[in-house]
Amino acid sequence: MTELKGIWKDWRLHLLVFGIVALTEWIGVFQFTVGPGVILLLPMLYAMLIGLGLFFTPVIKKAQALNAEPLIVLGVTLLIAKIGVIIGPSLPKLIEAGPALLLQEFGNLGTIFIALPIAVLLGLKRESIGMTHSVAREPNVGLIVDKYGFNSPEGRGVMAIYIFGTVFGAVFMGVISGFLATITPLHPLSFAMASGIGSGSMMAAASGSLVAAFPAFSDDIIAFAGASNLLSLSTGLYMSIFIGLPLTEKMYQLMTREKPSQSRVRKGA
Repeated sequence: MTELKGIWKDWRLHLLVFGIVALTEWIGVFQFTVGPGVILLLPMLYAMLIGLGLFFTPVIKKAQALNAEPLIVLGVTLLIAKIGVIIGPSLPKLIEAGPALLLQEFGNLGTIFIALPIAVLLGLKRESIGMTHSVAREPNVGLIVDKYGFNSPEGRGVMAIYIFGTVFGAVFMGVISGFLATITPLHPLSFAMASGIGSGSMMAAASGSLVAAFPAFSDDIIAFAGASNLLSLSTGLYMSIFIGLPLTEKMYQLMTREKPSQSRVRKGA
């Protein structure tokens, strides 16, 4: 309780957040074309970049950084509540999309076929298994650490992607979703389903760009993205355990001609 009181009395943090929000909302949405596609830069992206930049200046002290962490959880909670309210009226459409929504998790496995060959081509060893088997959020980090150990090459790989995704994931998803949705003939709701990868911040950034690009589908985009993200949170770990990680291991052995005996699990190695 004392810690919570300290957070609410941290006027330095609240003034900084208010200033960043006011500045980014004043800038508004900026868009530019790249070939036939459109890249949308939203206020959320500016706010993240400005906040990240201020973290490395004397303006943000350690106290503000620590106090900001629980406020992020509060913000995501409000976002989840809003999504829940929007999903209700959209339930008939979600049920109608049933098979596509239920099978969308298999789309995350497709990135293994792209990311793993590139990682191996760049010279990465077994770190590439941890880096490419999933989107590397908290459940996937736990899976890799439990199976291989924190100090293993796979553990270092998954932690590298976890940190990179935490810092740049939302920015990347916010930029790429709007661009791909405007450059391809696919329906925007398919991109809404694809934005639910098991990360609230990444989902919010991706769906925000889609809403800006297709305002007529705004409620449906938020509903499909939220439902997809919930399914990914529920089934993503099991998909990694039974399909994603074994598939990555097998592909790595085929590409590097590593014998199964050489890849035996040594937890904590």
